[in-house]
Amino acid sequence: MLGRQKFPIQTRHRALYEKSLTDHGIEARRFDFLQEDGYAETLMEKLGFGAIETMDFSDYEGASLLHDLNKRPKKSLENKFDLIFDGGTVEHVFNVPMALEGLFRMLKPGGRLISANGLNGWYGHGMYQFNPELVWTFWKRACNCNVIDCRAIPVEPDDGFGHVAFDDPADSGVRLRLKNQIGPGRTYLYYEIEKTEDSHLPDFALQSDYETRWNGAENAGMTRLDGETQAGGSLGNTDARS
Repeated sequence: MLGRQKFPIQTRHRALYEKSLTDHGIEARRFDFLQEDGYAETLMEKLGFGAIETMDFSDYEGASLLHDLNKRPKKSLENKFDLIFDGGTVEHVFNVPMALEGLFRMLKPGGRLISANGLNGWYGHGMYQFNPELVWTFWKRACNCNVIDCRAIPVEPDDGFGHVAFDDPADSGVRLRLKNQIGPGRTYLYYEIEKTEDSHLPDFALQSDYETRWNGAENAGMTRLDGETQAGGSLGNTDARS
């Protein structure tokens, strides 16, 4: 768990906690997941994730693993974790590419990353808000990971926009249009990816619709639509739907 996440019960949404547990076949009440200090280890363990360690820049909230995500993780942390949960940490890290590469390194093959960082409405909260293009460009095409889910989730469950699933823009060659799809309120970009035995860190990551436009033109560097990839597969002259 990146940063020590808290789990407060929001009274105005109390019925939704019970409904969610029932919908997922969990015989429990919302209060069963609370712990005295307000943090979320009990929640995660009782939901079946097992014992959770916390990684943070400092131990001021009791983190057991100290690491600066702006830097490459030490060897002892590589290929170590079955699950990494980022409940809103990477948006506070300046060197996002290094942070994402570090998460990749720390995941075991077969491991999963679950992320919920700001997509919209988090003005002044962190250094960044994120776009679903990043999920498909970096995790799927550049790293060859499986994208299990990618969607917008509003903070307020009664937000009129609700959940919005995002498809891979490379399937159409046209960038995602989010106007009138997500609201102005605080909204998470939620995604889940799986690292496989065939996943790898990339030599480059380029936005999908630009790669389509640049294909066949004189370029400053490689794209995934021509030449050899780091994984060693010839892509030839395929289009953005490959």
